[in-house]
Amino acid sequence: MGIKVITEKCTGCELCIKSCPYGAIEVVEKIAVIGDNCNLCGACVEACPKGAILITREKSQRKIPEGYSGVWVFAEQWDGEVAPVVYELLGEGKKLADKLGAELSAVLLGETIEQSAHELISHGADTVYLVEGPALKDFNDDPYTQVLAELILEYKPEIVLCGATSVGRSFMPKVATRLKTGLTADCTGLEIEEKRKLLLQTRPAFGGNIMATIICPENRPQMATVRHKVMAQAKRDETHRGKIIRKNFDGKLTSRTKILKEVQEREETANLAEADIIVSGGRGLGEAKKFGLIREFARELGAAVGASRATVDAGWIPYSHQVGQTGKTVKPKIYIACGISGAIQHLIGMQSSDIIVAINKDPDAPIFKVATYGIVGDLFEVIPEFISRIQKGHL
Repeated sequence: MGIKVITEKCTGCELCIKSCPYGAIEVVEKIAVIGDNCNLCGACVEACPKGAILITREKSQRKIPEGYSGVWVFAEQWDGEVAPVVYELLGEGKKLADKLGAELSAVLLGETIEQSAHELISHGADTVYLVEGPALKDFNDDPYTQVLAELILEYKPEIVLCGATSVGRSFMPKVATRLKTGLTADCTGLEIEEKRKLLLQTRPAFGGNIMATIICPENRPQMATVRHKVMAQAKRDETHRGKIIRKNFDGKLTSRTKILKEVQEREETANLAEADIIVSGGRGLGEAKKFGLIREFARELGAAVGASRATVDAGWIPYSHQVGQTGKTVKPKIYIACGISGAIQHLIGMQSSDIIVAINKDPDAPIFKVATYGIVGDLFEVIPEFISRIQKGHL
């Protein structure tokens, strides 16, 4: 595999330089020269109007593993309650399974959680693989990795999906490594290429500036973690019938770590991803203590408090409040952005909100391009006015 410039065709137009996300190209004496930091992404090939750049790829001699069938969803649960993202994955997984003519299954690990297995069936799972035991009561990378990997090796699903939560991001890469297959993280879209029956996994790349579609053509299963709040939940249907397959791993599980204590954030704004209304603060607040105004506004609205990455990086507010590509993806009924300019990384996490209200004193702030309603003004004047009107019953 390699890349080369056909000098007879190259005119030195520099369009390839503009297209390269790695800055790997320069023009020397009117001929494009490609540096060692090129990763063969192919952007320059598409940009070249003369067809002067050629990527050669060796044809793989590997065969796609046989005997793999079905779509699996890892059913993350906490204290016996299934995480909301799981129901989104069941809804999307059903679409994928129907296109493949295959079954939809869920994998549920924990202790005394059989009722949750029935709930998964009510939301569309044809089969639930249920593994219970003391070692699985609380999430722990090692035993969870061991169980899921062994189940996959035994039953051979074609596709495995998991939420891009702290749990999914922690142990799914370990599962993929054990299985020697690929894993696409933080997907926002899934489709089936019907000709080759490949899973098309779409996710933001290069800081959210482009959307990349990734495939795993030679290894199985095809694995992806999917962002919360980007897909519709499966509808509950009590008439749907499925089966539960119980597996026993007692005495077989080991772990290099031990959970001593769980500490949960008790602040009223902690459950950001589930909130119907979110009030988010950005760098326009100026300092950490000004988040008090955001919290007051949120209390009056019965809303959760969000934040931009800049404020989290500055230490003004904990990471659990961060909205964006490297934080939480949210989809509230109302999202109010206060002093947030609207960097693409932040927009990725909130632009699916039903209604977006932007408050910013810069009329050219990018946030106004996605806002349903925009208020150009000083947030320290606008927000107190909102609070006053709410308290007087005028809103």
